[in-house]
Order: sequence, then C-alpha cells, then structure tokens
Amino acid sequence: LSQVEAGGLEIQLQPMQPITLLERVYHAYQPIAAREGVQLQLEVPESAPYILVDEGRMLQVLKNLLDNALRYTPQGGLIRLDIVVNDKVQLRVTDSGAGIEAEDLPYVFDRFYRADKARMANAGKMGLGLAISKALVNAQGGQISAESAGKDQGTTMIVTLNPTGMQEGNSPIA
Repeated sequence: LSQVEAGGLEIQLQPMQPITLLERVYHAYQPIAAREGVQLQLEVPESAPYILVDEGRMLQVLKNLLDNALRYTPQGGLIRLDIVVNDKVQLRVTDSGAGIEAEDLPYVFDRFYRADKARMANAGKMGLGLAISKALVNAQGGQISAESAGKDQGTTMIVTLNPTGMQEGNSPIA
C-alpha cells in the first residue's frame, strides 16, 4: 500500500476488454463460491469499450473485492459480477451479504477500518484490502466506491474507469 501511495509501484497500462477481466475472475472464483454454497453470476454485455488498465493489478483488485464478497455473503447468497457502460465503464461486484451501514460507507476504503469490530469474518485480517484496492484503482486513473442500503442489505463495490474509445473488435495495438 505504501509503495502504491508513494508512486513506487510500476503500473503498466494497456488497453483491455473489461469483459475478459470479469470472465477471468468469474472462472477462478466459481468453484470457490460453489464450495461456500454461494451462487456466483456473471452478467456482461455482448460488447464493451476497452479500458486502460494494468491487467495484473486490476485482477488483484477484483479478486480482493470477490474475497470480501464471499467473506460477508452467507451460504445460499448471491454474488453478481457485471459491467455498466455509460460515459464510463463500471466493473461491479454485488453481494447479498452483510451490507454496510450508511455511516460506515465513507470509511470502508480507509486503512485498517472495520465497520464491525467484533465480526468473526474479519478474523486474522488486517483491514488493508480495500485501501490497497483503492490505491491500485486510483493509480490506474479510476475510482472505486461502495454502495449499500444498510445492514443485511448487501453491498455493491464499483470500479469506474474511462473507456479508451476503442470498441471490441478494434485492434488494441496502434
């Protein structure tokens, strides 16, 4: 985290299809979710504009968001990965889990912040995952945010990135 914040982490941006990113984490996490008794859904459009990202770093962010979603989604719950395209490209991880109270939402990306200090799902965790995710997304020119209707209402984590202007089917190499 300190390395990213100090600008010491090498970020190699390249045009990438966001659908590919979500498909990769979906396939990696499908067996894990099934083992936990959680349904994992992938809902992506037929095409989406390319985004400029460091593939490895963005996969790290998405895996962290999925780890958190699995940690707070009970057996029988649902996690959905989807993409929303408007003037920006949003990669979203939505769960039907524990949710986040409105007063805690502004702080979930702060270092060491925990909304529920007694929550057993956090056992052994340092509270740095979302702070690292935020730093990595920011280093790639994006933004990350969280939405929740409150306790037990689930959470949506949203990574917002600028499209490159290239559409699927166009060569990402000039």
